[in-house]
Amino acid sequence: MTFTTILFYVFAAILVLASLRVITARNPVHAALYLVLAFFQAAGIWMLLKAEFLSIVLVLVYVGAVMVLFLFVVMMIDIDLDKLRAGFWNYLPVASIIGGVIVLEMAAVIWRSFPATGAVVPEAANSIGQTKALGLKIYTEYIYAFEIAAVVLLVAIVAAVALTLRKRKDTKAIDPGVAVRVKRNDRLKIVKMDAVVHAPVAAAETKEAP
Repeated sequence: MTFTTILFYVFAAILVLASLRVITARNPVHAALYLVLAFFQAAGIWMLLKAEFLSIVLVLVYVGAVMVLFLFVVMMIDIDLDKLRAGFWNYLPVASIIGGVIVLEMAAVIWRSFPATGAVVPEAANSIGQTKALGLKIYTEYIYAFEIAAVVLLVAIVAAVALTLRKRKDTKAIDPGVAVRVKRNDRLKIVKMDAVVHAPVAAAETKEAP
């Protein structure tokens, strides 16, 4: 057993444990942090496969951007954990069946992807980490799938912005346009009124009694 194989098993074991903690942790912040750990282990496995570009992209995009956003959202909103866990065990049978099907499909794909002992490794497998080969594949053979994914992401961005800009009564958000168009008279109102003058108190009343 080589050192690379040992590193693979270590990364894979930590990845599985972190993935389990993502769905079993009671605190949402802890679940997000375990997901960050899982991403790092997956990046390490990509690095062992000599896919340096994919490994760096996984760390920069998912850990550096997406997970930071998740953490901010989880910590800023008030999540009712009891409401989220209501009916959890009712969905367990369906979730187990779907998870089992996904595991079997992934196992079938991965099992057929590894060459047999003594088989010749294809030349394309040696260039899995090169950005040139990846770019040629994306923009030639998978160009339509890449464009469809871009359109789906654009629709998701537009939908997120539309949901954010809707008027809600339970928030204290302001309209930036109204704040820019405000005038001095809208914020300040000058009221004229007579000055209040107190009558002088008699000197005799202010003297102390002998």
